[in-house]
Amino acid sequence: MAEITAALVRELREATGAGMMDCKKALTEAAGDMDAAIDWLRTKGLSQAAKKSGRTTAEGLVGVVSAKNRAAMVEVNAETDFVGRNEAFQTFVEQVAHVALEVGDDLDAIKAAKVPSGRTVADELTHLIATIGENMSIRRAKVLSVESGVVASYVHSALRPGIGKIGVLAALEAPSESDALLTLGRQIGMHVAATRPAALDVASVDPESLERERAVLIEQARESGKPEAIIEKMVEGRIRKFYEEVVLLEQVWVLDGESRVSKVVEKAGAKLAGFERFQLGEGIEKEESDFAAEVAAAAGTK
Repeated sequence: MAEITAALVRELREATGAGMMDCKKALTEAAGDMDAAIDWLRTKGLSQAAKKSGRTTAEGLVGVVSAKNRAAMVEVNAETDFVGRNEAFQTFVEQVAHVALEVGDDLDAIKAAKVPSGRTVADELTHLIATIGENMSIRRAKVLSVESGVVASYVHSALRPGIGKIGVLAALEAPSESDALLTLGRQIGMHVAATRPAALDVASVDPESLERERAVLIEQARESGKPEAIIEKMVEGRIRKFYEEVVLLEQVWVLDGESRVSKVVEKAGAKLAGFERFQLGEGIEKEESDFAAEVAAAAGTK
């Protein structure tokens, strides 16, 4: 049996990207044979990736990429914030965004497409899970396009261009593309990142959300003891206020604090055709864990 030296372990680690202790174990299992150790790690890596698939993935990154009249945005999740700072993970998020730009936002189509390594996106994800040692998932994707105009993108507090934790796409239809229109699109992205609108226009507001809001407002108004006719007017006024809070085109433009977003877009000679906002981990229920207990369990004391 060949001696398992530190240099041999380092060589295997550089070749596979696996952890130091995993490399040492692989070499031990393979009696020092490098090729056999690589095969062992590949098999073990896939096994570990499968075991990790049940873990909650609420961290990770949002990635955006743009082309002429088109842009794509994806959210790729991991277990810890630490992975979001990993260069290999960041590169993977960029690759997934580029794939979405080409094939659309259907997740099955994205996973079946290939990345520069020659693997499919799904296989590259499995490889990354085995290499980094955390569960990961491609949660969602969105592609917006226009016949004429721009689809601008904005990433809040970007870790590097197009990569961060909040991303926005804004589609502006106009007779032609221009730098001014692209700037406006990015400003709308900043506005959306800050204000979190739920709908583009009044017609797009979720009917159930509207009815719940109306029911609450009616009960609040009735507590005033005023006649029903007055209550109805009070409620309609408050519904208009509700629209100003949740409808993008009805919101006050954050850059001047006065104009409506609809007027800003109209003044630019454009039409806001759509938007999308991804905030990392929104809607995912995070698991609460006892860190001390985890450490004790890992040390074999519990």
